[in-house]
Amino acid sequence: MVTTVTKLGTWGSVFGRRSKTVKAIAEDLRALVIGLHPETVEVPRKGDKAVGFGFGEKKMSESYCYLMPQTDRVNIGFLWGATLEDPNALLEGSGKKLRHVKVFDQETARSAKVAQLVHLAMEERRLGLEVKTSNKTKKVKA
Repeated sequence: MVTTVTKLGTWGSVFGRRSKTVKAIAEDLRALVIGLHPETVEVPRKGDKAVGFGFGEKKMSESYCYLMPQTDRVNIGFLWGATLEDPNALLEGSGKKLRHVKVFDQETARSAKVAQLVHLAMEERRLGLEVKTSNKTKKVKA
C-alpha cells in the first residue's frame, strides 16, 4: 500500500490548480508508478511543485522519480536518470544526475516505454539502497 507523506504538501497543492489535461496525465503517471511499486512512498512537495516517489521520503537519495506539472504537460523526472539505460531515447536533460521525459498526453503516460523507465529507475534505487525486493514490485517488458 502506498505511503503518502504530507508534511511538505499534498497532491492537490501540487496539481490542484492545473488544467484537466495536466491533471489527467498526472493521474495516469501516478497510477503507473503505483502499479509498478504498490509500496512506494509518495512525497508531495509544494515548494518544489513536484510529487516524488521512492523507497523513503528523502528526495535525492531514496526517490527514484517525480512528477512535475508544466503548463501543457507533466514532466516525469528521474533523480538518477543519467545512469539509466534509455533504449527508446526518451530521456532529456544534461544535468549531472537528473533526466526527465515530457509527457503531453495520456497515451504516453500509460505507455510501456515510460513504464520501462520507471522500472529501471526503481531498480537502480533499490540496488543503490540495498532494498530487498518486495513480492509486490512488478517487472516490466517494453
